[in-house]
Amino acid sequence: MASTIPMPKVNKNFSTFQPETVPHRSSVQQVSLPKRVETNRSITNESMTAASAASILVKPRTSPPSLAHAWREIQGSNNWEGLIEPLDPLLKQEIIRYGHFLTACYKAFDLDPSSKRHLNCKYGKRRLFREVGMENAGYEVTKYIYATPDINIPIQNGSPSCGRWIGYIAVSSDCESKRLGRRDILVTFRGTVTNPEWIANLMSSLTPARLDPHDPRLDVKVESGFLSLYTSDESKLKFGLESCREQLLSEISALLKRYKREEISITVAGHSMGSSLGQLLAYDIAELGLNRSHLDRELPISVFSFGGPRVGNSGFKERCEELGVKVLRIVNVNDPITKMPGFVFNENFRVLAGRYEFPWSCSCYAHVGVELTLDFFNMQNPSCVHDLEAYISLLNCPPRRVDQAKPGLENLLSRARDMLLVSAQNFDKSSWWNAASNMVNMVQSQRT
Repeated sequence: MASTIPMPKVNKNFSTFQPETVPHRSSVQQVSLPKRVETNRSITNESMTAASAASILVKPRTSPPSLAHAWREIQGSNNWEGLIEPLDPLLKQEIIRYGHFLTACYKAFDLDPSSKRHLNCKYGKRRLFREVGMENAGYEVTKYIYATPDINIPIQNGSPSCGRWIGYIAVSSDCESKRLGRRDILVTFRGTVTNPEWIANLMSSLTPARLDPHDPRLDVKVESGFLSLYTSDESKLKFGLESCREQLLSEISALLKRYKREEISITVAGHSMGSSLGQLLAYDIAELGLNRSHLDRELPISVFSFGGPRVGNSGFKERCEELGVKVLRIVNVNDPITKMPGFVFNENFRVLAGRYEFPWSCSCYAHVGVELTLDFFNMQNPSCVHDLEAYISLLNCPPRRVDQAKPGLENLLSRARDMLLVSAQNFDKSSWWNAASNMVNMVQSQRT
């Protein structure tokens, strides 16, 4: 939803993060051996040794499961039950790993107006990971993905095409697949950068998805701007692009066919607007049944969403759950993007007293999946609350959980007091002005 912002250094201006208290365990347990008692019966050295060994019961330590054995749970087969609070180390490792695949999108995206690759990827598919410092990623990029919003506005480089590089598809290598326990097909989507994407984000109205031609499911509705980015093409141009959807489904179908004899997972990672496209793709694959293997098994589809907005209504949420689409939303409680669209009319405004459903409930936005909450804020650079690298940085250190934060008004007043204590010479007005502008854009997106 917003262009990436340089990662702020985590310093004293950040809110204090209280690591979860873990009781200290002694590394060595002292076991009291029984005193030797003289008896009339003679005890040999061998029997004494056996008796002492039997009296000491040592509980063997169990090593944590490897990713190759636990990957289904890490991908959400049980909706991450028992892995979120506290955050499982193996799950955290995978979230951060997929987050780094996302940062590659931003590092490789060309924002130089004078460049021939302006608003496209700077590097070829074979060079991408090496150029962004991920040469040991263990994945091979098979296709670049372009999105074409159905919006007619001037493009900076004068090109008649408004399709812009939005992400890539990659597949794990043989060696990495052995470590992962399966062949992983990965799709990544960056967040909003270009003007057409911003305008598409502001098209905040629900419309039926209609992705399955045999069953339109008019009750399944999604945000019209995201759907436009996903389905619009350049068919009117002589050498126009296919839609983002067509590019994705054709490549994923080809990869599924290539590796049909192997254990496969489909993983989608997205930041901001990219997480919306990721959820649409995951739903689309499951709705069309592309994830059904030759053995009639359903291949797992998992979405790792970083700072993502709501995508559709309650009908979309329920259908995703029926199809087994797993979505893990990594959310900063201070990030306004995660509360939109549907700032007012959302999943919390559908039912009265837990029993009576409002007539407008089908028009309310609803989040999909399981939420992993973080809490971070920088008073000198408030825009960092939506920055992808800030998300990853906070996952690398112990984040404060929401239930450990100060409640409601008290927490807000505490933050306000802390902001007032920031010295005038360190106050960056431009950062606050940019943050305020972004907030205004987000509020405007609520108008239908």
